[in-house]
Amino acid sequence: MKNLTSRIDKERLFLALAAPVLAIVAAIVVTTLVIMATGKDPVAAFSDMVSYGSASDSQVYILNKATTYYLAGVAVAVGFRMNLFNIGVDGQYRLAAFFAAVLGGALTLPGIVAVPLIILCAMVTGALWAAIAGILKVTRGVSEVIATIMLNSIATAVIGYLLQPGQLGQLDQAGTLVSTRPLPKSSYFFSFDAGPAGELWGFIVIAALVGVVYWFVLGRTRFGFDLRTVGRSDSAAAASGVSVKRMVATSMVISGAVAGLIGMPTLLNDSHQFSSDFPTGVGFTGIAIALLGRNHPVGIALGALLWGFLERTTNHLEFQGYDKEILGVIQGVIVLCVVIAYELVRRYGLRRQQQRVGAELAVAQAAGTAPDTVTAVPTEKQEVAR
Repeated sequence: MKNLTSRIDKERLFLALAAPVLAIVAAIVVTTLVIMATGKDPVAAFSDMVSYGSASDSQVYILNKATTYYLAGVAVAVGFRMNLFNIGVDGQYRLAAFFAAVLGGALTLPGIVAVPLIILCAMVTGALWAAIAGILKVTRGVSEVIATIMLNSIATAVIGYLLQPGQLGQLDQAGTLVSTRPLPKSSYFFSFDAGPAGELWGFIVIAALVGVVYWFVLGRTRFGFDLRTVGRSDSAAAASGVSVKRMVATSMVISGAVAGLIGMPTLLNDSHQFSSDFPTGVGFTGIAIALLGRNHPVGIALGALLWGFLERTTNHLEFQGYDKEILGVIQGVIVLCVVIAYELVRRYGLRRQQQRVGAELAVAQAAGTAPDTVTAVPTEKQEVAR
């Protein structure tokens, strides 16, 4: 039995490593073919990406971008663990950043009070905006995908109206940029001085804390267990006494609250105001990063770093004569390869489990052993939940 357990552990370790390795190899091969199809040298491209991405200023840029992308990935992953597709993260974070910027520009309080209020305003705004989709789903059966997509458009319209000069926005001195009132310097979030490489945003600390809370709540609490149970089977969760509707609404609110934090690194550490050129599309990037990280906090962090690295290095490739569309191609290839690789490895693992069960049953029957002494093998849902 000890040898069998050792063999199973080795197989589990092999399967855990096989998926990312297979995805990386497949992504490199496909990307190489794409670069070759453009008439460029893929070896030179990869070499340039590694050397440029290793520079100190690039490392700071990647970490700053990864901070925002990580929060986006966690916001999406909360919904994914509930089998909910919160497509509205982009609208939730932009609306939250807008109202947080308006509040921050109007406050005259000390930073130790103003900064928490700004962050709290962003989280509450994101949670309330996401709650609309959650309430529509549990009360009227409206798909959260449709509801959140529509709410994205509404959020864009609301921001566009309120950001006009004469409403809550104002023109800069050049008359080309519309923005909210700038935050006072007392409301700036702290940064780490990296010398010539620039400044590392201090909000990376908050992002790390969000990851720890996400891991603890979903993996070590009854609430997290109930949330994951509803995501696997709402009928089984209801039979065990879990309020499915309450969990759906709660998970949407939590996802929206985390989404409200996405714009805070940019607002508090960089722009210090919400303007018409505030980053868009970050919520959709979070979907790809959550898929890359398999909804695990460490995996999401690695996915966010990879996304920041690709954005930094492929933009540099454009100045080296490579096609600017190469970034989108590489990102799409990586996401597809990861999804396909994990699915192939999952199916292989399930097939291996079935083979082991069959082999153990055959041995037990030959020896006249009762079936209940055969080593238990996790079901597909138990294996996925792990």
